[in-house]
Amino acid sequence: EPAGMDYFCEQVQQKDVGRRMQVGQELLEYLGDPARSSDLEQDQQRLDKVIDELTAWVNSSNFKVALLGLDVLGALVDRLSGRFKPYIGTVLLPLIDRMGDAKDQVREQAQNLILKLMCEAAPPMYIWERLAVGFKHKNYRSREGVCLCLVATLNIQKFTSAKIIFCFFLKKYAQPLILSKLVPHLCIAFGDSNSQVRDAAILAIVEVYRHVGEKVRIDLTKRGIPPGR
Repeated sequence: EPAGMDYFCEQVQQKDVGRRMQVGQELLEYLGDPARSSDLEQDQQRLDKVIDELTAWVNSSNFKVALLGLDVLGALVDRLSGRFKPYIGTVLLPLIDRMGDAKDQVREQAQNLILKLMCEAAPPMYIWERLAVGFKHKNYRSREGVCLCLVATLNIQKFTSAKIIFCFFLKKYAQPLILSKLVPHLCIAFGDSNSQVRDAAILAIVEVYRHVGEKVRIDLTKRGIPPGR
């Protein structure tokens, strides 16, 4: 009989790296076949447990396990779409941590999963209200990563003016990406102790300016940023 959620709920708790790598691939195949994975949401507590354990994979010191955990969580987002929203609080902090990883691939994949959450699981502002804590992360790479993630958010083709208004005051649509709530964090990052974070913050504010225009310059002046700067 093909493996189902009962099997995976037990197996994702394995600590052995080799076993995790095997189970992760099996779980990806399972999620990729809707007919086979019809029992995915039959038991909510079981699904909760699987996602909790996969979040622990993302936190693993073994980068291969972390990458596989990110892959499987991404597959779950694809399958569950908006029904993944209750788990965003569980996975987001580990993703912020992984954006500070020493390996480029892990940082990139963590950011990609955050963007996937915005596209498929919840409105971008819902994500950013929870992601903003990353601007104060103790790891400079995570602080840099959050700035770069904002740039990527603004550049996703899905976020066109027909879907989301990039503005400071206009709330024409139900769930706009209100950049005025994020600009203060960027202003603080301008004075970060790490030059890479400062550069990323400047890159982000330039991207905000491209979408919003002169309102950004006015807002920065009100926040005490010197005109020359």
